[in-house]
Amino acid sequence: MKIRWHGQSAYTLTGANHTVSIDPFGDLGALLGGRRRFAYPPVPEHDADVLLVTHEHGDHNAVEVVTGDPHVVRSTAGRFETPVGEVVAIASEHDDTAGTARGPNTIFVFTLDGVRVCHFGDFGQSSLRPEQREAIGSVDLLFLPVGGGPTIGAEQAAEITRALDPRWVVPMHYRTPAIDFLEPADAFLALHDQVAETGPEHALGPDGGRGPGVLHMAPPEARD
Repeated sequence: MKIRWHGQSAYTLTGANHTVSIDPFGDLGALLGGRRRFAYPPVPEHDADVLLVTHEHGDHNAVEVVTGDPHVVRSTAGRFETPVGEVVAIASEHDDTAGTARGPNTIFVFTLDGVRVCHFGDFGQSSLRPEQREAIGSVDLLFLPVGGGPTIGAEQAAEITRALDPRWVVPMHYRTPAIDFLEPADAFLALHDQVAETGPEHALGPDGGRGPGVLHMAPPEARD
């Protein structure tokens, strides 16, 4: 499986036969109006078989950039049959006040090329509830926000990582040269012994064991 990080929480996962796109974004320069820095290049148009949107904020829901007539699961909970098999969409919140501050968020779980993937979107709860943990089940590859602010930070992310015990965890949604309103990933990385530095594109091999191993992916270059 090939993982491509576009920045923030946006990923394209390419397997042997199918492609899954998660939380794409467009050009947000005009939307933010200079109040915050968001200098990731817009996610380029690309084909996908499945498109997942964790919540309806502008840096996560640019569905128009994903072409190829994908099966869309958008900001909802349930179990959905898709070209990659069942996608489990688990209701959660974008804040620690039951969604009253920033609204709902969806945790997605699916299998691609035999790898059980879990993407947490902009998870902001104070902790993972038992029923959410049960719905997630076993995880091989975990995408988790670590930058604090509107989502969980390093300690909460590490606690969830310990609870889910994935083979690999990919920190996302944190401060980089393109983002100025989140905390960096350093505190999360410091809590783990096995950290592999990779580029913004990474081919996931069959090795890895338990650990977990942290895949610290380099962000795309920021625009001037």
